[in-house]
Amino acid sequence: MLPDPFAATTRGITEPDPVRPALRAAGPLVEVAAPAGGSAWIVTEEELAREVLSDPRIAKDPALAPEDWDRAGLEQTAAEQPSLTTLDGPGHARLRRAHAPLLSAKRIQAQSGRIHEIAHELLAGLGEEPVDLMDGFSTRFPLMVLLDLLGIPLDLLDAAVDACRRMSSPEPGAQGEAIGAIAGLAAAGLTPDRHGLAAELRDRVPPGTTEDDLRYHLFALIFAGQLTTDASIGFLISRLLDGDKASEDDLVRETLRDHPPAPFTLWRFTTVELDLAGTRLPARAPVLVDIQGINTDPDRRPGPDLAFGAGPHFCVGAQLAQLELRAVATVLRTDFPGARLAVPYAGLRQAFLGGIQGTRLTSLPVLLHG
Repeated sequence: MLPDPFAATTRGITEPDPVRPALRAAGPLVEVAAPAGGSAWIVTEEELAREVLSDPRIAKDPALAPEDWDRAGLEQTAAEQPSLTTLDGPGHARLRRAHAPLLSAKRIQAQSGRIHEIAHELLAGLGEEPVDLMDGFSTRFPLMVLLDLLGIPLDLLDAAVDACRRMSSPEPGAQGEAIGAIAGLAAAGLTPDRHGLAAELRDRVPPGTTEDDLRYHLFALIFAGQLTTDASIGFLISRLLDGDKASEDDLVRETLRDHPPAPFTLWRFTTVELDLAGTRLPARAPVLVDIQGINTDPDRRPGPDLAFGAGPHFCVGAQLAQLELRAVATVLRTDFPGARLAVPYAGLRQAFLGGIQGTRLTSLPVLLHG
């Protein structure tokens, strides 16, 4: 029997994931019970995944979700809230053109020195050891980088940390309040005296973009940027301090391949009936790509993985996330050469929060000074 791919689980860091091999063994397209009810289909084969991620008949607009779905875990529709994660086609392309130059490899690399400086500053200020880097560092580091890049005052960092944590609260209305709080913080980067990427984005967004839309775009950059790097930091640091001697580039690449920031893509929905891997899918069928399963397939051929997706929705912040992780590895190796795990590597545990959310270490106790 196929294990529930959406069930929350906790296991040791060295314990194999029973879900990925089971999904692969079930075929290239696997029908499962969706968390919101009814059926969903998971793509487990890389070539098919790349086709799905580029097929205009399979779209991200939550308006296309099955009519009887519980929409609590979905964004607003593209009509209600246009964004990089709800729009498709020309509307998405226009909005992506506004974002992409601000997060290009060249622009992000120019911030390398500052990002390394932030990593050192936060690690050096953690206080009495051992320190839990999943508590005092993994969330604060990407948020401080993002606020700094966007031109948002850094004295708002604590408020941003609190709002991002409330995004995963099960309390009714908590997520909406957290979105509003982060969007409000983002507005601080739009005042006339600020000159960061928030102000640049304001000048680049398509005509007709409202102030509320702009704030939502900034919310999305902040929250997605934090969530992406937060989950990966623990796995990267634990590998490094367990003695992995790979170069920083290889360490980042291997960490993201084995522990991608999200195990699945965001939900996509068929816009029409279509055939996929020999299966006839109805219109409005929910489709996911199993990023982690495809990346870790032992028979996978070498080449670019799916850690940041593929196709038109390839993660616009991929360059920033990778630089942040390289900076953490470099700073630990250079500035904290005596750093070591405060518990055996095999004693670390990872928690999958359920649904399509990511997996992160439950704690990461470290002695930075040996």
